[in-house]
Amino acid sequence: MVLAGGIGSRLHPLTTERSKPAVPFSGRYRIVDFVLSNLVNSDIHAIYMLVQYKSQSLIEHASHAWSLSHVIPGQFIAIVPPQMREGQEWFQGTADAIHQNINLIETHAPDMVAVFGADHIYRMDVRQMIDFHRENKAHVSVAAIPVPLNQASDFGIIDADAKGLIKGFLEKPANPPPMASDPARAFASMGNYLFDTQVLLEALESAKQRGENDFGKHILPRMIGTHRVFAYDFAQNRIPGIRAYEEAAYWRDVGTIDAYFEANRDTLFQEPRFNLFNPRWFVNSSNYQGPSAKINGGEIDNCIIGAGSLVNGARIRNTIIRREVIVEPDVEIDDCIIMDYTVIRRGSRLKRVIVDRHNTLDAGTRIGFDAAADRARYRVSEGGIAVVPKGRHVFDVSGYY
Repeated sequence: MVLAGGIGSRLHPLTTERSKPAVPFSGRYRIVDFVLSNLVNSDIHAIYMLVQYKSQSLIEHASHAWSLSHVIPGQFIAIVPPQMREGQEWFQGTADAIHQNINLIETHAPDMVAVFGADHIYRMDVRQMIDFHRENKAHVSVAAIPVPLNQASDFGIIDADAKGLIKGFLEKPANPPPMASDPARAFASMGNYLFDTQVLLEALESAKQRGENDFGKHILPRMIGTHRVFAYDFAQNRIPGIRAYEEAAYWRDVGTIDAYFEANRDTLFQEPRFNLFNPRWFVNSSNYQGPSAKINGGEIDNCIIGAGSLVNGARIRNTIIRREVIVEPDVEIDDCIIMDYTVIRRGSRLKRVIVDRHNTLDAGTRIGFDAAADRARYRVSEGGIAVVPKGRHVFDVSGYY
């Protein structure tokens, strides 16, 4: 059960017209592609994706990119909007979203249910977490990532003993408890859970009677007194094909513009922290059928250029350019993310800018050089990233080829 209804308010304006899992990432992906790829690569092929806020973009992407074969029984990725089976209410929280679709679990009668979020960038072999769950005879396992103790107050923290048995959950504590095995780090919850099915069903019914609707706030803290609830150390997860220079336990919550921008940058450079080329752990996305990128001169340094894009004599550094972007001559782009179907006219200068889809920037546009002027026109993050919201311009790039 993939929870993909996140509103992503801290990512505005990128989430003005789409949910957080539908936000584009790096050269060709969406955020949701990472959890779905992790599940499919882990041989988990019966997946319900629960959507809610501004879901049309996400539904269209999943329909085009994630069509599993129907020849094999039990293999599917099904999109589930709120069914309102119990009244005129949308999903009220993570647990309520699962409770409203409890019939789907009962229909399949699995031994175990994975409840994963769709908001994070990472690779994970879920089978290793399942093995941990079974070896410890756990009723519930919570994926946890070690974070430096001085940063732990920014996360939901898990207090667990040396074997991983959870003693408590603390939401952004001022004095976070260190890991039993590492006094310099603390366990942060990743929002990914494994439940024994009967335990989950009983917990959901109990929570419903109490008027509780969230796993992290309500169900799991209550269960640690009655069930075997364990923390699975994500740092122990091993993915094939990871290079020595990569951050092995890479996981990012891209909930803010600055965090999103930095995670995109982590896919750049000769030795990226998160290398998206890994044939042994493929990240799937839409199957675009257009041409390869075309570079008609210019100076390109440390960039990702998406398919169908055309660069004509520009200078581009430390930048991600997605699909079907046109960059005219005498353009300079530094430390930017330029999303699909955008035209950047000649003479423009961009520095530390995110340009959302379907924009045309007029000749001579300057963004990233005058903070006051940028704030008057765009949202500018705490870290100084200007964000040009999604445009309405539908441009025929074929005229440039």
